[in-house]
Amino acid sequence: MPAQNPNSTPISQPEKTSVTSYQFTWFDRFCLWYPPGWLILFNRHWQHYHSDPDGWNWLEYLLFLLPGGFYLALLIRWLRLGLRPPRQENSDFEPHYQQAFHQEVLKPIVESYFQAELQQIENLPTSDPLIVVMNHAGMSFPWDFLTLGYLLTQARGWIVQPVAGLSLFDHPWVTWWLPCGWSQVLGGVRANMNDFATAMEGRKIILYAPEGLRGPRKGWRKRYQLQTFDGSFIQLSQRHQIPILPVICIGNENLHPRTINLRKLQRIFQLPFLPISPLMPIFLLFPSMGIWTMKAHLRYQIQPVNPPRSHLQSVSRTQAYQVAQLLKADMQSQLNSLLSKQ
Repeated sequence: MPAQNPNSTPISQPEKTSVTSYQFTWFDRFCLWYPPGWLILFNRHWQHYHSDPDGWNWLEYLLFLLPGGFYLALLIRWLRLGLRPPRQENSDFEPHYQQAFHQEVLKPIVESYFQAELQQIENLPTSDPLIVVMNHAGMSFPWDFLTLGYLLTQARGWIVQPVAGLSLFDHPWVTWWLPCGWSQVLGGVRANMNDFATAMEGRKIILYAPEGLRGPRKGWRKRYQLQTFDGSFIQLSQRHQIPILPVICIGNENLHPRTINLRKLQRIFQLPFLPISPLMPIFLLFPSMGIWTMKAHLRYQIQPVNPPRSHLQSVSRTQAYQVAQLLKADMQSQLNSLLSKQ
């Protein structure tokens, strides 16, 4: 269960919604138990709170559950939409929907499936803004980030917005799997400098992977080796005088184990990564499992806050890169220490 601090007060509260809460049915519980059904649950929950005329329907949902049925469901939906992709009708961040998604969908997954926990919570600040940086792994849907966002919200009442790769917003597979605009409505910030900088100007709690896609893309063989950190978050931290909170995740390497990344095919299909593992034959039969992941015990070690240098409002790209690599080295040392105690 997520750790709680009785002395902390919520920094900001999501606005209330007039729509009644989503009520789990036997079918939703079945979807949580049956891996191809996770995608159904995500879409059904969205459709409870949003008008989605282009979304999946019941016939298509049932086809998800059959071997190869997703391909037929995709064809039926494509024909139903007049041979065009789904339209994007929602794109603004909705804090109340993030709260509903956390409590009604993420909670049973995070607390029961992943048994996720925050550790060393005494290092967790009580005030915002913050740039929360974390090692990223798993070569799968970014469950390590969704889970940390949920835990921080539970522990502090924060509204946490993750910086996400552009593929999670725009890639054709994602726009067919999930409702158009889903990532933005849940609070996702596009991983480009302009959107990142805008979020920082808003004095928010931002969750950031300094490894970028190099993290999940590194595969199983390098799962415990942090990749080069991008220096942009250091520049933004200095410019806006925002502290950096390092977090080390143990267990995210097991979200999709024994993987290798086929870089040439990844580039041809314009995918963020193309994992090959013993699970891939199952994924080919059930493509709706693209958001599912293996059961993993996710543990998040909160490290001491790195305050910005108050005397320095800006740093060059070279200086930011050097500082970022020093932080990487420190996090790698902490990661190695934690692994040695397992």
